[in-house]
Amino acid sequence: MEKVARIIQELDKHYGKKVWSRWREPVDELVRTILSQNTTDKNSLRAFANLKKRFETWEELLQADEEDIIQEIKSGGLANIKARKIKGCLTEIKKREGRIDLEILAKKPVPEALDYLLSLDGVGPKTAACVLIFSFNSPILPVDTHIHRLSNRLGIVQTNSRGKTQELLQKIIPDKDKYSFHLNLIEHGRKVCKAQKPLCFDCFLRELCSYYQNLQPGTPS
Repeated sequence: MEKVARIIQELDKHYGKKVWSRWREPVDELVRTILSQNTTDKNSLRAFANLKKRFETWEELLQADEEDIIQEIKSGGLANIKARKIKGCLTEIKKREGRIDLEILAKKPVPEALDYLLSLDGVGPKTAACVLIFSFNSPILPVDTHIHRLSNRLGIVQTNSRGKTQELLQKIIPDKDKYSFHLNLIEHGRKVCKAQKPLCFDCFLRELCSYYQNLQPGTPS
């Protein structure tokens, strides 16, 4: 699609083409992404740092009381739910692999690795995709609230759910562009295409944007 190619090109031009490097080992990325659910990066990163400081290994966390985990991740919100999810995932990984390690996913085809992660209790499409792209550079595109909102506003997709948006973008965005597109579109969502008051008239994508094209004369933005 010519429109998609131009959007990718403009995002790379303004925010820089992102080159992949591993963010975290996969279990760390899994825990970090669970903590990021329904909260800000600032709060989830604080919660993750607290966990890493309190527990030297994930094995140590697995042996801890759930209440001890809850205390360390309160800054991320929904601490009771997230503590249960984290402990449940680590327990299942150890049961399957004999240790708390997900490096085996590097040897699996992406669909198989995705199925493995989705089979863990509390892991959805976004969390699974984050582990695969950020830990293994897999050609998969996580969809958060920014990606979902902007993809629909731009007219790349027309969906009502992040899951459907992720499914469609996986087919639409070329594999070589998925990593940079993900990071740059999130940045654009935070700086320009905001949820409540999108800065349409300051947006370098406005001529490619369905939302902007549909604005009526005099509509504030």
